[in-house]
Amino acid sequence: MSTYRSDCSRCAGLCCVALSFTRSADFPVDKAAGDPCRHLGDDFGCGIHDRLRDRGYAGCTVFECFGAGQQVTQVTFGGTDWRTEPASRQEMFDVFGVMRQLHEMLALLEEAASRGTAADLAEVTGLVSAASAGTPEQVLATDVPALRAVVGNALRQVSAEVRRPAGASLSGNDLVGKDLRRRDLRRADLRGALLMAADLRHVDLTDADLLGADLRDAAVVGADLSRALFLGQPQVNAMRGDAETKLPQGLARPVHWA
Repeated sequence: MSTYRSDCSRCAGLCCVALSFTRSADFPVDKAAGDPCRHLGDDFGCGIHDRLRDRGYAGCTVFECFGAGQQVTQVTFGGTDWRTEPASRQEMFDVFGVMRQLHEMLALLEEAASRGTAADLAEVTGLVSAASAGTPEQVLATDVPALRAVVGNALRQVSAEVRRPAGASLSGNDLVGKDLRRRDLRRADLRGALLMAADLRHVDLTDADLLGADLRDAAVVGADLSRALFLGQPQVNAMRGDAETKLPQGLARPVHWA
């Protein structure tokens, strides 16, 4: 299992407070950043965790902080929280926003290290790890765009190595609602592709690069994603699969698929 997974039991409910959401198909109400969700309990637990989709909070079931919540709560701020230390409230929320990006990069680099042999992975991982281990001030001073560029280059090298010989080049393509069941998508470049509501039932996505692909409501019943490259938990949470959908090791099968 990936090191970079959320552990809500060790977090101070940061995603339920720091983030904003707008009334939509994903949320039933508006909430401003910094305002606690009405369902956040005194113990920082969600009062409707087992009924989120039924209550209209589908967006919460898709979100993943990659372990940033517990890192900020337990390490960066030494076990304190925004209720007991109100003076640190906004700083903690701001750090959480940066930390989530750093941990997402670390999760991708962890996968890359298990799939490719790019020589600079250890060095790049060290840079991101060092940034995530800093003080609140150091974390907030991180040049995230610059780090993303370095990480992106490393991931691109691994992708090219894994997908050799390269499959279909569909990076950034608009494939919304498309029936892709007859396409050979093995080793395909689907980076940043728009795959909302696409029909991928029983499709083999072995070694397909899915970094940044928008897979909301994509049908993946019976699909083989077990060796898909750079597929994240938030993407999985947003898709429509079933018990026959094959997922990469370390990614959880969403409860709502049942």
